[in-house]
Amino acid sequence: MSKGGNKKENKILYFGKLAKYFNEYPRCFLVGVDNVGSKQMQQIRQTLRGEATVLMGKNTMMRKAIKQQMETNPALEKVLPHIRGNVGFVFTRGDLVDIRDKILDNKVQAPARAGAIAPLDVKIPPQNTGLTPDRTSFFQALGIPTKISKGTIEITNEIHLIHKDAKVGASEATLLNMLNISPFTYGLKIQQVYDSGTIFAPEILDITSEDLRVKFLQGVRNISAICLQIGYPTIASVPHSIANGLKNLIAISIEADVDLKEAQKAKDYLADPSKFAVAAAPAAAETKTETKAAEKEESEEEDDDMGFGLFD
Repeated sequence: MSKGGNKKENKILYFGKLAKYFNEYPRCFLVGVDNVGSKQMQQIRQTLRGEATVLMGKNTMMRKAIKQQMETNPALEKVLPHIRGNVGFVFTRGDLVDIRDKILDNKVQAPARAGAIAPLDVKIPPQNTGLTPDRTSFFQALGIPTKISKGTIEITNEIHLIHKDAKVGASEATLLNMLNISPFTYGLKIQQVYDSGTIFAPEILDITSEDLRVKFLQGVRNISAICLQIGYPTIASVPHSIANGLKNLIAISIEADVDLKEAQKAKDYLADPSKFAVAAAPAAAETKTETKAAEKEESEEEDDDMGFGLFD
């Protein structure tokens, strides 16, 4: 078979495989694979075996294969805008958080290469480099303060050599290699998550039930405040309206000297505040006594421990 025939056959096989995975797996990760070598990719596949399937390919083939599947699964259109750069898919039926963690845990140390974009800040601490004095001019060209100590070059101050997201220069890469420093780690980078027709950022996987509860309550409070302000009753605002109405009735009954059961306690307090002060005092005293007792007990335990530790 001709080379062109093989190429066409491979495309057909790839389209079929991608269509099969999108039909069989309800969810997948769209991952960036910059700086990930073939050996590391093999390790990632082995780690995910039985739980997830990794599929790479050219972006043009991915887009074409997805467009063919959009007739039966229109939701796949949401994936198309995110197929940019060096990307691939990790398909799974498992828990997204567990698979995400396994993907991110698989990283390898890598040296700095000239022209690469630094994923983090690189700082060199003060240290003896072990290099001979004839390399001093190299450090001077980079503006790194040094001194000669025991016949070798010593860096005297911490140096912020490379800033995050900056391009690594040839001199910086050479220096790090001379010092045997591999500052970067590389692995699959999760860019988007696709789950049953919905695509979202990976940060959403870190949202907990407590986060949702807090956000929901905050929204309820906001709705309640708006409804109270504009006088529009809703389930969220009615309890507050009733409470505010009761407060107004109590205030009116006190001012007009009208008997109202709910206002009696407030009237009693206004008539003789000292009664409430007397009632509150024993409770406060009891709390204070309990606190002192706890502190005394703790102090005695510390004394006993100290005596035992010194003489036994």
